[in-house]
Amino acid sequence: MTLTREGSFLENNQHRIALFLDFENLVTNTGFTSGNFDLQPAMDRLLERGKVVFRRAYCDWSRFKDAKGNLHEFGVELIDVPPSTRSGKNGADMRLVIDALELCYAREHIDTFAIASGDSDFCPLAYKLRENGKQLIGLAVKEATSPLFVKACDEFIYLRPRTRAEKDKEKRAHEDEGGRGRGKHGKGHGERQGKEQAHGNKGKAEGQKAEGPKVEVPESVVEVVQRLLARTTGTLNPSLIKEALVRKEPDFDERDHGFSSFTKLLGALEQEGVLKRVQQGRQWYVVAPDAAPLEPTPESKGRGRAARAPVEEEDEEEVYPDPVDDF
Repeated sequence: MTLTREGSFLENNQHRIALFLDFENLVTNTGFTSGNFDLQPAMDRLLERGKVVFRRAYCDWSRFKDAKGNLHEFGVELIDVPPSTRSGKNGADMRLVIDALELCYAREHIDTFAIASGDSDFCPLAYKLRENGKQLIGLAVKEATSPLFVKACDEFIYLRPRTRAEKDKEKRAHEDEGGRGRGKHGKGHGERQGKEQAHGNKGKAEGQKAEGPKVEVPESVVEVVQRLLARTTGTLNPSLIKEALVRKEPDFDERDHGFSSFTKLLGALEQEGVLKRVQQGRQWYVVAPDAAPLEPTPESKGRGRAARAPVEEEDEEEVYPDPVDDF
């Protein structure tokens, strides 16, 4: 069975996640509005890490009525915090903190807390949750997030509103899926159009590969990899490298540095001579560039050369699961 990125998370990790949303913070000067706020991308990232068993959002809902329907679809419990004589926002923050701490002590099976806010006022809560052995994931819009809160989290995921181009692309994808079974003529036209589009995309990709600027690996990544390889005497699982990078920079994302996947980043490191990738069975590992060749496993000894070739090509993008658990 081919191990996909999502499958690897769910098979190897049984996290129970509690999600708390400081909703006013997420839709104030962030590019989001209460009407267009989309929780789906955040839920997708969290579901890769485990099961979201608790979902609450806090604010004065009389001000954000048009967001209720969307949040209800995701099973989010809406906690209404009417404005006080001083500040309704502070009231919502305090209620969120109290509920999070109560859940921390009363529900031991919940091992991960996700706080959707960029407010540095939640730093004390972050420290207390981590002190009690809980993993903390932060979620917020980058431009409206305090660096202090980012550093207080184990991992930080940046949210961003979808652009009009992305929405149009998704709409066209749905329309293309709906038109695949519309008859013989439509099918032939779709196939012909798909072939032409694929040919154009291939030429475009080749042109970008030949003319596009070379993406450089950040020096901080090189340092982390070199230190890990210096401390190990054998092979190193690529997921451990990602774990170390995220622990050093909770908001680390290889896409921010021009790499579409962590596999691409490892490939660039190999080209620069920082590491060497080796395969054992169907799994790829990382070793120092001057490491001796590995002894073949019994499984690999029984395979012919023809059988090995397609496996390497097939698994190139799928055997590097992004990490979640700590060492």
